[in-house]
Amino acid sequence: MLTEDYERKKLFRVVSSHGNIIPFPVEKIKPNVQENGVVEFTEKEINTMPKHIRKLLIIEKKRCRIRQHSNKKGYEIRLRRDGYDISASGVTVELAKENFIKKLKIAKPNENIGEVIIPKTFNAFAMFYFENFRKELVAEKTFYNDLSRYKNYIYPAFKERPLLKITPADCKKLIDSIKKKGLGKTADEVYSLLNVTFKCAINHSIIDKNPLDTILHIKHEKQSGVALTKEEDSILYAELINPAHPEKYRKAIAIALFCGLRPNEYYKIVDYKPPFIIAENSKRKNKKVEYKRIPVIDALKPILIDGIGKLPTEKYLRDFLKKILPNHTLKDLRKTFNTRCKEFGVSDHARKHFMGHSLGALDGTYTELTDEYLLKEAEKLNKWLTEFPKSSPKT
Repeated sequence: MLTEDYERKKLFRVVSSHGNIIPFPVEKIKPNVQENGVVEFTEKEINTMPKHIRKLLIIEKKRCRIRQHSNKKGYEIRLRRDGYDISASGVTVELAKENFIKKLKIAKPNENIGEVIIPKTFNAFAMFYFENFRKELVAEKTFYNDLSRYKNYIYPAFKERPLLKITPADCKKLIDSIKKKGLGKTADEVYSLLNVTFKCAINHSIIDKNPLDTILHIKHEKQSGVALTKEEDSILYAELINPAHPEKYRKAIAIALFCGLRPNEYYKIVDYKPPFIIAENSKRKNKKVEYKRIPVIDALKPILIDGIGKLPTEKYLRDFLKKILPNHTLKDLRKTFNTRCKEFGVSDHARKHFMGHSLGALDGTYTELTDEYLLKEAEKLNKWLTEFPKSSPKT
């Protein structure tokens, strides 16, 4: 006889999702219904289903959705996959499952079995958009950040409301509520996510007009980073060569300052072969993988004498920097590098390569910067060390 634990593991293997997207919860209903809205079927129940449906659930790991009716008096189970559109309801989850299995036995797929069925409720359509379109448009980190914003701000406002019933007033209420919390940047991001979702719904003929078209949304004023002064340069550098601090923190901050890397690029360093640090450029919208070759200048060499090693996460680096320069962020180090490149006369082509900026369509196609050229331009940054005012580390 199978143990209870073994049965649980088998059950999880059948219903758990290993797809490319994590669905967000519908209303929390019963303990025997997963929070992500996927209904649980026992092995016995699955064995009563037609073979082609069993193949969908077990081999292809397709999912049957369950939701509680808005009146809280029943449940609906639905399967929309491979031409099937099966829906059954019941006063309890058990009755809904029983009715669902009955419908499975007589269900036939649409004539065009490959036809994609487009959801018409907000949450279902948003997940359809994320999984089929947004994932291909943005970087992986951006994708999951967008999903998090969707879960925290957008989903609670609309849930499974029909797209046709969402009004401009509904959208304005949501955006205004976020702004009132002082989250201007979040309001911009939520507005943008709503906009692309509604545009996708228009392109799929679900709605005719974008509810956001009648809303006046003024973007919050983005605060730009502030470059370090020469005095702050000196204060920071004194701490970077101070062995009292953990070596990995000193290395990470020094690389940020003297290489101009974005915070999410500290962990995209693929090689360190003096005189170059080679890092992946994280800002390529076409998802083409590109690498930056950044020469190691004189100020950085003694800090990396033993190589780079594993660097701390952004959170710990932010805290470390705040202890030294309370009024600055990690992004300010990147702005400082860009500023010093301009001050010391580094050519625009070399500076853009170091920063990971586009050279423009024409230059990007026909220009290949040599190692010799990049090293020659980077030598100008060695003035950086000679112009540090003298400063001592904090005690």
